Amino acid sequence: MSTPFLSVRDLRVHFSTEDGMVKAVDGLSFDIEKGKTLGIVGESGSGKSVTNLTILGLHHPDHTEIEGEILLDGQDLLAASERELEQLRGNKMAMIFQDSLASLSPYHTIGRQIGETYRKHTGASKREARARAVEMLTKVGIPQPDLRVDDYPHQFSGGMRQRAMIAMALVCDPELLIADEPTTALDVTVQAQIMDLLKDLQQETGTSIIFITHDLGVIADIADDVLVMYGGRCVERGTKKEVLRTPQHPYTWGLLSSMPSLEGPVDVPLSPIPGSPPSLLNPPTGCRFHPRCTFTEQVGGKRCASDQPPLELTAGRGAACHLTAEQRAEFFTDFAGTRPN
Repeated sequence: MSTPFLSVRDLRVHFSTEDGMVKAVDGLSFDIEKGKTLGIVGESGSGKSVTNLTILGLHHPDHTEIEGEILLDGQDLLAASERELEQLRGNKMAMIFQDSLASLSPYHTIGRQIGETYRKHTGASKREARARAVEMLTKVGIPQPDLRVDDYPHQFSGGMRQRAMIAMALVCDPELLIADEPTTALDVTVQAQIMDLLKDLQQETGTSIIFITHDLGVIADIADDVLVMYGGRCVERGTKKEVLRTPQHPYTWGLLSSMPSLEGPVDVPLSPIPGSPPSLLNPPTGCRFHPRCTFTEQVGGKRCASDQPPLELTAGRGAACHLTAEQRAEFFTDFAGTRPN
C-alpha cells in the first residue's frame, strides 16, 4: 500500500472560551493519497472547517489546544514553526475559502492579490507576477483575463470571484488543495462549472483535494472517498460508492433521507433528522448522535448513551455504531426501500 500524502491521526482541537472548553474535533483520523479527492460531509458545527484550518495552522495558539499528528508528505505540521508553515501555506498546501467576497481584499485588484502569493514563494518580479496572474485567470476561465486582472473583487460576479479564489489557491501549484464549500451560494450552472474546473485541474496537476460540503450531490460528483463527521468525530468512512449506496450509520441514512430525488413520486415528503446538532461545550456522552437517533432501542439498554462506539475500519470502510452488522443490513434494507435507486 502506498504511503498517504496527508495523514491525520487522533486529532483533537479544543477551544478555550468564557463558557468552557469547546471540543470542536475529538479524535479524528484519516488519510488522503496523492491525486485523490476526499469529501468531508456533515452539518454545520460538525468540525469540518476546524479540521482543515488546523491542517493549515490557522488557529490562534493562545486559545487553542491541539493534540494528535498531522503529516504532510512526511512532515509533522503540528511540530512545524510558524515560519515553516508560512513557507507551506499557499505553496505546498492551499485553501479555497467559502465566502470569496469576504476573503478577497476590496482595496487591491484581483491580479495583485493573486500575484502576491506567487511573489512571496518564488521571488518573482511584479511584472512576472502579473503575467502569472493573467495565466491563472485564463486557466480558470475568466474572459479577457489581461483586462480583468486589474479589476477589483466587487467588479466580478460571484462565480468569477470563486474562480479567482481558485486561481489564487493554485498559483504556486500546491500539492494539497482544501476547498471549503467553494460552491455555496452559487447557482447550479456555475456550481457545475466550478466542479468541472477542479476536476480538470486535478487531472492536470495531480493535486490532492479535501472537499468540504453539506451537499451529498456534490460529493457524488467529485469525491473518491467520503468521511462523514458529526459532533467533532468521524461516524462513517468509505469510498464514495460505499457510503452513498450502502451507508452503515443512522446519521448517514438521515442525511440521504433528507435529500430530494428526481426519481419516484414528487409528493413523497422529505425525512429531516429530528433535533439539532449537539453543543460541543457539553457534548453528549457515548455516541454523540444518540439523542437524535431512532435506533437506540434496538441496541438495548443505555449503551448508546454511555459507551462511545469505536470506528472499526476494514480496508478503509466502517462506521462508528453499536448496531450489529446484521441489524444494519436489516435497517438499511428498510431505508433503501423508501428511497428510489
